Amino acid sequence: MTAVAPDRRLDELTGLRFPEGFRWGAATASYQIEGAATEDGRTPSIWDTYARTPGKVFQGHSGDVACDHYHRYRDDVALMKQLGLGTYRFSVAWPRIKPDGSGPVNARGLDFYDRLVDELLDNGIDPMVTLYHWDLPQVLEDRGGWTNRDTAYYLADLAAATIGRLGDRVRTWTTLNEPWCSAFLGYGSGDHAPGRTDPVAALSAVHHLLLGHGLSVQALRAGGAREVSLTLNLACVRPDDPNDPHDLAAVRHIDGLHNRIFLDSTLRGGYPQDMLALFGRFGVDELILAGDSDVIASPIDLLGVNFYQPSRVRAGVGVDCGPANPGSEGCEYVQQDLPVTAMGWPVDASALYELLMRLATDYPGTPMMITENGAAYDDVLDGGRVADADRIGFLDGHLRAVHAALSEGADMRGYLAWSLLDNYEWAYGYGKRFGIVHVDYDTQRRTPKDSARWFAGVIGRNGLG
Repeated sequence: MTAVAPDRRLDELTGLRFPEGFRWGAATASYQIEGAATEDGRTPSIWDTYARTPGKVFQGHSGDVACDHYHRYRDDVALMKQLGLGTYRFSVAWPRIKPDGSGPVNARGLDFYDRLVDELLDNGIDPMVTLYHWDLPQVLEDRGGWTNRDTAYYLADLAAATIGRLGDRVRTWTTLNEPWCSAFLGYGSGDHAPGRTDPVAALSAVHHLLLGHGLSVQALRAGGAREVSLTLNLACVRPDDPNDPHDLAAVRHIDGLHNRIFLDSTLRGGYPQDMLALFGRFGVDELILAGDSDVIASPIDLLGVNFYQPSRVRAGVGVDCGPANPGSEGCEYVQQDLPVTAMGWPVDASALYELLMRLATDYPGTPMMITENGAAYDDVLDGGRVADADRIGFLDGHLRAVHAALSEGADMRGYLAWSLLDNYEWAYGYGKRFGIVHVDYDTQRRTPKDSARWFAGVIGRNGLG
């Protein structure tokens, strides 16, 4: 791995400018903001079901209303224009477009995204569509969800239907958002929908998600997609003691689960050998059929990188990194002496620099874009203002890390803040706020935070002061 950039390097960079054409924007996800959970033919997703399972989500919150973006999208787009966003990354709701998961297209569901895309373009904002951001139709989970190979083909059908309607106006398409979370949190630890706790199911889901990615890339290409991407939540995994071979071995395993199992399969044409051995240990290797690797490695044009926090790992007897990390016996996460966000996540922008340089070195020739980066803090609306200096510091530090990597050869194409709006934060419900725009969930009033105004200034000058 590339050595960590000294903090001094990030601190001394001032007056930074990004290349002409660098894409600035923000991101959201359908279940987190849309609401309208039963309107216009939409059926339940696994998150609707999970939210109604006692004890799974903070205070029993659901995405039934969320930010009511389904009805307020015009106002939200006007807000994006006011902030100067050039790109808006959003996801489509699978159960809105295909209510039974695999059958006919629901025209009313696509009508919403048709209106949204037109509104964005009328306001000079480039739409970036993600096909799958975790809201699998419940009817497909009832048939096995991502443990069922058929689901991969149904995702490709969704891709074909969506690009068939929007492809004349949407340039950039993303197949999956964070398949690590879908597989390992959804089927391994149960911390996300559908809430299953089975390592075999988790690893099965990994393969079928990646197969669905490859099949969707092919469907998008057939539909005329100009730019196809995959978004991964990649980890900068550091050893507790860089001189301890046991700690390095622990890092290797966790890095395999978080990074290489997804990167090597899509960018190098096959799973890394240690991850194939892990598949074999759990009997999942039998699911890998002839030709799957070629499909999964269907070429993409852009790698989306989501980044929130660094990880530190050490070896230990009788410990493991938990059910979200199958086969992690002897590996342990280490608490880091760093500032933390309201999520308890450590803050260290140099880890993003390290990750981007590692990607540029290990997967050369891969254009990259930061498709999510942001932080939750305990924001307070006071007198019509949210003074979120901690969030500004987080974004500023991570943007300086992006610029440092760019200046040393990483092919960085853009940066999208997470998130445009405070929203439904999955199992945390409405208890955590990531937005640069405050949302009063009782009134649905939007209030740009200080961070939104700061980000608008960054966009306006295409750089940092």
